[in-house]
Amino acid sequence: MKLSKRALNIKESPTMAVTAKAKAMKQRGFDIIDFGVGEPDFDTPDNIKEAGIKAIKDGFTKYTAVGGTDELKDAIIEKFKRDNDLAYARNEILVSCGGKHSIFNLCMAMFEQGDEVLIPAPYWVSYPEMVALAGAEPIIIPSREDRDFKITAGDLNEYISPATKAVIINSPSNPTGSAYTADELKLIADVALKKGIFIISDEIYEKLCYDNHPFVSIASFSEDVKKQTIVLNGVSKTYAMTGWRIGYAAGPKELIKAMTDIQSQSTSNPASISQKASVEALNGPQDAVAKMAEEFDKRRKIIVEGLNNIKGVKSILPKGAFYVFPNIRRLLNKRFNG
Repeated sequence: MKLSKRALNIKESPTMAVTAKAKAMKQRGFDIIDFGVGEPDFDTPDNIKEAGIKAIKDGFTKYTAVGGTDELKDAIIEKFKRDNDLAYARNEILVSCGGKHSIFNLCMAMFEQGDEVLIPAPYWVSYPEMVALAGAEPIIIPSREDRDFKITAGDLNEYISPATKAVIINSPSNPTGSAYTADELKLIADVALKKGIFIISDEIYEKLCYDNHPFVSIASFSEDVKKQTIVLNGVSKTYAMTGWRIGYAAGPKELIKAMTDIQSQSTSNPASISQKASVEALNGPQDAVAKMAEEFDKRRKIIVEGLNNIKGVKSILPKGAFYVFPNIRRLLNKRFNG
């Protein structure tokens, strides 16, 4: 069978490859703990599960509007207003089948051949592949460990070309756990405005910030910045709802309409039951979120201390998310127990 160039060029997810490697090593008798997949090990809070169960019992099991129910869109709008001081209308919101689906829809609607998309490294492994699938070219901006793996406004300015369409900012970050300050984001936003490029702000880890680090959405700086920003978020990490598959995007209505049309020809609506559960997640009690964040905070300190006690390993203390990004350079080409 002759496959498409698109299918032949796409790479396997490194996350899944690491997980498969860990599984294979376990089967060979190695004592392995797999930290590969970015998934909370907590259960979905009971009130959210009950909302899903009620949706089933009430027969809320049919198709919904492609871009999500009005009820869930309103809950998302209220969340943006409450948490981020951002005002959106329903036609500026799209609900998709997970955060990854939101980004995929965005890339398909926004990018094409000849476009360049700037991606700070280290980056979530799917960003470059999705950009490339859309026909655009991912341009990687390297960051420095001594700057907590964050790029500066100067770094951004250096990499912008006439072909640059957008920059992706993920804060707190997968995989480094770094988080930008409001001042750092403001300078980046100023460059994006001046150069006329869009900002894609992946804010999926916004509720997981530590050491009193205040989360700020880059879109909240001004109306001009908001017009040039697409905010991506979802319920998976905050509410331990990875399997429920609900992500959402907020941005200019013309772009959201195009993303919705693309979704209409692929998945159609996200699961009706998951949407009902997500309304409860966003509108209901938030106590569980704080408890999970508190536990992640304890764990990050334990694992970073443990890593830094390993000869040849160095790890900075992350400000957010639930990742560490240890420097293992001094261990390369060495072996342990074969």
